[in-house]
Amino acid sequence: MKINTIKSKRLSEEIYNVELNNGLKIFYMPKKNYVKKYAIYSTNYGSIDNNFVPIGESKETIVPEGIAHFLEHKLFEEPDVNIFDEFAKLGSYVNAFTSNTQTAYLFSCVDKFYENLKLLLCFVQDPYFTDENVEKEKGIIQQEIRMYNDSPDWKVYTNCLSGMYVKHPVKIDIAGTVESIRDINKDLLYKCYNTFYNPSNMLLFMIGDIDLEKAVNIISEKQKKTEKLGEEILRVKVKEPGTINETIIEEKLSVSIPLFYIGYKDLDVGYDGEKLVHKEICSNILLEILFGNSSDFYKELYEEGLINDSFGFQYIGHRDYGHAILGGESNSPKEVYNRIKQNLENIISKGISEEDFNRTKKKLIGYHLMDFNSIENVATSFINYFYKKYSMHEYLNTLDKINVGDIEERCRSFLKKESSCLSIVNPK
Repeated sequence: MKINTIKSKRLSEEIYNVELNNGLKIFYMPKKNYVKKYAIYSTNYGSIDNNFVPIGESKETIVPEGIAHFLEHKLFEEPDVNIFDEFAKLGSYVNAFTSNTQTAYLFSCVDKFYENLKLLLCFVQDPYFTDENVEKEKGIIQQEIRMYNDSPDWKVYTNCLSGMYVKHPVKIDIAGTVESIRDINKDLLYKCYNTFYNPSNMLLFMIGDIDLEKAVNIISEKQKKTEKLGEEILRVKVKEPGTINETIIEEKLSVSIPLFYIGYKDLDVGYDGEKLVHKEICSNILLEILFGNSSDFYKELYEEGLINDSFGFQYIGHRDYGHAILGGESNSPKEVYNRIKQNLENIISKGISEEDFNRTKKKLIGYHLMDFNSIENVATSFINYFYKKYSMHEYLNTLDKINVGDIEERCRSFLKKESSCLSIVNPK
């Protein structure tokens, strides 16, 4: 068994890496004397992967929206046992999630780690789809979709995505639509599973006080019947135009104060690795300087009563898409939108102070170091960066290279009014 090691001298942390013959990548971060243990089993397959060439075929297939999320639900179903009950018997917590770019299955426990690991591998690797259980699941997920469609917080967010993106599938709800779910069947589920759940498209990350050799032996035994993909998965990408879809989207739902999200579409896309993470860090520094609760602009809007402490922001960046979203509650969302655009013009003309930049840079270093106190955050961050073709241990080195000029350039190239939209949910 060949074990590679990824070390971070600055953090005094190391990660061990083993790759099986079938292509499955196993990563382990030791946390000696930690009581809690955590494992996450992830596939590089999310809600945006609806157009692809299935393994063993030559023509592209377009599958219904929401099928990755549907597949996540169905993998928890076994003919003879209840997976949640089985983990509960072991005294552990199990869950899963589907994002735009990945699907992951995870558990945390205090003891019986290896029994939990076997169970995780068994149910993810052993799909059980029938016409009957697929039809049953449709009703459950359609009800979930309807529930989210009635949620003001969710609608203001999804409407913002729809405003920014013209064609890219990131604008589609991860769960799909009530209509798209009707078109899912067991054959399509197996097609997606056989293509994207191959070990060479997956990774397993473990963290805690764990015997790596014992864990790898268990994984190898459970994986011995699976073979490495003989070909690369071909994902068919849409060409997203450099314009936004809609400037202002308004809807009425049951809220007491209007909710608003302002979206800025990132047009600088098409790459991954350190260049992508460099851009991501620049974006986060920029947003914190401009809109963080210690910024002058935030205080100004807050004191005028235009925003309250629900106001926040985030940046999401991947190879093929990226955006910043900021917002919260306001009785005058359009006024906030106009003020933000005016403030950006002022910032671009006068520049960003070195003092604000240095303070915010130190803040991001602090956030990054704090993340290492949570084994869940470490695991999810590692996987997120891995799929971006980047090592999490390089984060501080990338951050060190960024200067105030990078932030000013990012402001000019990214936060343009013509690349922005406003989503509002008003009271009925």
